[in-house]
This record gives sequence, C-alpha cells and structure tokens, in this order.
Amino acid sequence: MMAGSDSDFPVVIHHNPDCGTSRNVMAIIRAAGYELVVIEYLTVGWTRPQLLGLFAAAGISARQALRIARSPAEEMGLTAPEVTDDQLLKAMIQHPILVNRPIVCTPKGVRLCRPSERVLDLLDRAPRGPFAKEDGQLIIDAKGNRLV
Repeated sequence: MMAGSDSDFPVVIHHNPDCGTSRNVMAIIRAAGYELVVIEYLTVGWTRPQLLGLFAAAGISARQALRIARSPAEEMGLTAPEVTDDQLLKAMIQHPILVNRPIVCTPKGVRLCRPSERVLDLLDRAPRGPFAKEDGQLIIDAKGNRLV
C-alpha cells in the first residue's frame, strides 16, 4: 500500500445487521481488503448534523433517504407529499429505522448503497472473483470483471 492512498483510510458503513443489503455491502468491502468502521445506527442513533452531512455528501434529500419498506414511515404519515425535509429529519432522529441503508463513506464519496453493488463505485479495488451476494447473484466473475 502506498502511503496516503485511499486504501489507507477505513471505509465507514452505517449498518443494520438485520439487512441483507447491508450485510452484502460489508462482505464486498471486507473481501476487497479494506479496514471497516461499522456504525450500527439503530443502536447509536442519528444526529441532525450527521444526517444533513451524510445526505448532502451523498447528494440525496431526506425524502430520498426515507426507508418506506418494513418501517413505520407510512403509518406515521411521512410519505405524504406535504411532509417537509425538516419533519422527516426529526422523525429519523426519533426513529433511526426510518433512514434507508447502508450509507457508506470512503475517500471517493458517500453513497446510499442500494443495490449493494453500488459500493464498488466507492472503492479503488474490488474483491477477487468470483464474488456473489447472499442470494447467490454473482456480481464479480472469476476473472474479476464486474457483472452488474
């Protein structure tokens, strides 16, 4: 490793261990040989500045980061078009499950990594192939070529 290269910096993942996509992203990062800092946001929660910073860096709005599937977003009325980003942020801080995941931070940027192979755009190197997700979908072939 060259001193000062992007691979010297750990990859940060805002992770939900119950999420298959999040587990796939972690597996990709580890298989590529990166040091990983795992933030289990359901345990530690979010702060307003943290969410604002992550969303700005990822180029997404609070509405785009809102998790709707398997979350209380609809029953809380958060999917209505008149709900403001400020209201969404307040709800996300109170109910961390409302933030879609995983959000990954590397020197190449910040991204909501859904689907999980989107994390490859944030890494300088990919795992050696073949590499498949938990469901068996091959994302890197035996020659190391990205398939998706």
